[in-house]
Amino acid sequence: MKQQRIVPQHRRISLLIETCLLSLGCLSLMACSPKFGQHPQGERLKRVEASPNYQNGAFRNQIPTPLFSEDNNVFTLLLSSLSSPEIRRRPEVPVPSVKTDLNALDVNKDVIVWLGHSSLVLRLGGKSFLVDPVFSNYAAPFSSFNKAFAGTNIYSVDDMPDIDYLLIMHDHWDHLDYPTITGLKSKVRHVICGLGVGAHLEYWGYDRDIITEGDWYDSLVQEDGMSIHIVPARHSSGRFLTRNKTLWAGFVVETPEHRIFISGDTGFGPHFAETGKRFGGFDLAILENGQYDPRWPYTHMAPEETVQAAKDLRARAVLPVHSGKFSLAPHPWDEPLIRLASASQGESWQLLTPMMGEPVYPDNVEQPFTTWWVNMKH
Repeated sequence: MKQQRIVPQHRRISLLIETCLLSLGCLSLMACSPKFGQHPQGERLKRVEASPNYQNGAFRNQIPTPLFSEDNNVFTLLLSSLSSPEIRRRPEVPVPSVKTDLNALDVNKDVIVWLGHSSLVLRLGGKSFLVDPVFSNYAAPFSSFNKAFAGTNIYSVDDMPDIDYLLIMHDHWDHLDYPTITGLKSKVRHVICGLGVGAHLEYWGYDRDIITEGDWYDSLVQEDGMSIHIVPARHSSGRFLTRNKTLWAGFVVETPEHRIFISGDTGFGPHFAETGKRFGGFDLAILENGQYDPRWPYTHMAPEETVQAAKDLRARAVLPVHSGKFSLAPHPWDEPLIRLASASQGESWQLLTPMMGEPVYPDNVEQPFTTWWVNMKH
C-alpha cells in the first residue's frame, strides 16, 4: 500500500502563505481583465452616493455585520482550515438532475426551475425571469478554483429561452458570471439589479436603457399586473479587493396569482420579519441554504436560521438554494439539505426539494419531491 506523505504543519503554513501571495499577485495582474467588471462612475455613482444605505464610501447593512465572528480574521481562518479534518465537501458521484427543455415550458403556466446553486428560471404571470445565472464550470476568477460538482453544469446559455427580466442579486463571482452574462446579451430584454451593479453589465456591453437599478424597498417594475420589488439582504459585494461599492439585495415578484420572495445571499436578520410584514406573506420563499460557517455567521444563514426566516416571511412553501453545485464553505456538501429537512419537520409550510432542472409548480401544493441527496454514494 502506498504510504501517505505527511507534510509538517509549519511547511503547510508556509506553502499556504506562498500560494496566497502568488494568487494575490496573479489577481493584481488580472484585475484589468473585463471579467472583474467596473465600479460605478458618473451619474450612476451620484445615485449610489445618494442612497441612505451608502456611508463613507461603501454600502452598509441595516444592522452591524462583521465579516467574521469575534475571534476570527483572515489569518485565523487560514490556520483553522489547515488543522480542520477533511470532510465530504464534494460528492463522490455525479449529482442527479433532470434537464428540462426550458424553451418548451408553457408561457401561461407558472413554473420554477432550479439550475443549480442560486441560478433559477421562473415563468410567472406570462413573463420569463432568469436569476443569478452561472453556467461556467467554476465560481471564481480562475477556472481552477471552486469547480462545480460533477453532473451539475447541465445548462448553458444556448439552453435559455428569451428572458424578459434578468435579476442579479449581487456581484460576487458565484452570482454574476462574466462568460454567462455576456453570452446572454441577445436574449435579455430587461435587467433588474441593486444600485451600482449595472456598471458591470454596461461595461460588458449591455445597453444602459435596459438596466434598472434600485435601492432596498424600491418598486422597480409595474407591468401587466406584475410588480418587482427590491428588498434588503444582509451580505456584502465586490469582485476584487474593494468591497461594498454595489448593493446586494433580494427580490419580491408579485403577479395576480403569486407572491414570490427570493432572498439572495444573506445572513439572518430583522429584514425577514419586516419584509413579511410589508408584503403580507408569500406563496413561496426561495431561500439561501448553504455555504455557512460559524466563523462567518453574519452573512450566510445556517439551515435552522433558514427555517426561522421562512417563519418570519410567513411563507407557505420554501425552495432552498445556494448549495448542491459549488463548495464555498467547509461543511459536507449535503449537510445543508440534511439539516434543513430535519429542522423543517412539523412546520406549517412545504419544503420543496427538486433535483436540479426539475420543474416546480407553485399551484400544485401536492407535487411530490424526493430526498435525492440521501441515496447518493458519499
